[in-house]
Amino acid sequence: MKKLILAVAATVVMAAPALAADAEAGKAKSMMCAACHGTNGISMVPMYPNLAGQKEMYMTKQLKDFKSGKRNDPTMKGMVAALSDADMANLAAYYASLK
Repeated sequence: MKKLILAVAATVVMAAPALAADAEAGKAKSMMCAACHGTNGISMVPMYPNLAGQKEMYMTKQLKDFKSGKRNDPTMKGMVAALSDADMANLAAYYASLK
């Protein structure tokens, strides 16, 4: 039983992000997003999604998928090209913190 508990604990630790994302750093990076997705993550343009309140893990995955080309959108691919994994996590934390 002890081995099972240790195995589960190790799995949980390995699945958790190494460092917590920094919403304030994400806010600082969010200016490039504001033109399409709105200053507070609420888009004024119907074809662009609202980012405010999106789930953090979902946002991080989508940004990574745009960067890798798994999601094909030339505009977003260009926007995320220079973002690091930490930048993407921080942006996701920022937008997830908004209502």
